[in-house]
Amino acid sequence: MAKSARLSGFPERLPAERVIEKAIIDTLEHTFALHGFSALNHRAVEPISQLAKDGEIDKEIFAVSRLHSEGAERNPLGLHFDLTVPLARYVADNANDLSFPFKAARVQPVWRGERPQAGRYREFIQADIDVIADGELPGHFEVEIPLAVADAFSRLAPLGVPGIRIVVNDRRLLEGFARGIGLTNIQAVLRCLDKYDKIGPDEVAKLLAAEAGADEEQQRLCLELAAIESDSPDFADEVRALGVDHPLLETGLESLTTLLAAAAVRAPGVVVAQLKIARGLDYYTGAVYETQLIGHEELGSVSSGGRYDSLVTVGKKSYPGVGMSIGVSRLMAFILGEESAVRATRGTPSAVVIAVTEEARRGEADVVAATLRSRDIPCEVSPNAAKFGKQIRYAERRDIPFVWFTDGESGHEVKDIRSGEQTTADPDTWIPADEDLWPRVYRS
Repeated sequence: MAKSARLSGFPERLPAERVIEKAIIDTLEHTFALHGFSALNHRAVEPISQLAKDGEIDKEIFAVSRLHSEGAERNPLGLHFDLTVPLARYVADNANDLSFPFKAARVQPVWRGERPQAGRYREFIQADIDVIADGELPGHFEVEIPLAVADAFSRLAPLGVPGIRIVVNDRRLLEGFARGIGLTNIQAVLRCLDKYDKIGPDEVAKLLAAEAGADEEQQRLCLELAAIESDSPDFADEVRALGVDHPLLETGLESLTTLLAAAAVRAPGVVVAQLKIARGLDYYTGAVYETQLIGHEELGSVSSGGRYDSLVTVGKKSYPGVGMSIGVSRLMAFILGEESAVRATRGTPSAVVIAVTEEARRGEADVVAATLRSRDIPCEVSPNAAKFGKQIRYAERRDIPFVWFTDGESGHEVKDIRSGEQTTADPDTWIPADEDLWPRVYRS
């Protein structure tokens, strides 16, 4: 097949890059398992009717159809654009077979037809964790989810991922505050506060007047609330000092102070209450989370999520949930950037190449390879019986550290092609150093 034009927004990693990507995925999956999340893998497609938001079909959904379908499909399909819609459908389909609260982890591709740009793709990998409850979702899960994500990022640090700041807010806090000062158009208040960083407080005040009907005193109180930011649960005192009273406000405050108190112990300085955050609060019903890479805030949120009180509804039954999503491909864009010092020791899994003396004796090399593989040592047999110098260069081009000779001066010998040291070796006992056994990710 002739070389094709690249499809923008659909990344294909080189082998060494894939080693790094897989190290990230393995770390995330391992961390999620440590926190008790069951690994799932959703199907790639959902009925477009399920992917549509409030009946509106998103223009970014990729539709899927058979090339030889007979006319119009009765139930047209689309590729999922996140892992939340598939999870809701999965829980509804399997509710009778699941044990609640159900903790789910997924690391897999999603597809979104937006304009590709730095760190944003049309096909990208997300890692999601969610807790789904049957009826009542205990508030402590709103604490556990961001702390599990904080743990995951701390384990990604050796792979070159910077420290993170998880900024948090609560829908109940904002809505209770707005109602407590006499504002009733909650969606308008959220829309206005969402623009705080973009247009500044003065312009937000004008928007609150125009869109939410806020008078000067209501504008002042909203802006004072939005300015509160703290990694200490004591921020609640600042909120209460504004003199606003509403049961929903108190519920939100209690939830957020519980989160910050736990985070101060388990992940000091990582979780910060930022009461101007409103993005996503139009559909989240409790806590909302956004994650920034420290020193690289311009990348936007690399992990976000929140609480849904009606994630899944089956008949009269409601299954609330809370979760967060990590943008693996966005992290990869950062890790593979020009400033990154993250490298893989090699792209091929092989730790050793078994040299072939002559084609008639290839079987000898195959026997060595089979013995090494039976002991979980990744290896390959040289593709041809060229001069040994060429076979060594074959290994060098792939950064494979060792070459095995079946007929050295003392019988079987293995050569470390980096140092030039060649020693006697036995296929039944030889093992490379731990750092050479499999490809490793390191910082140069």
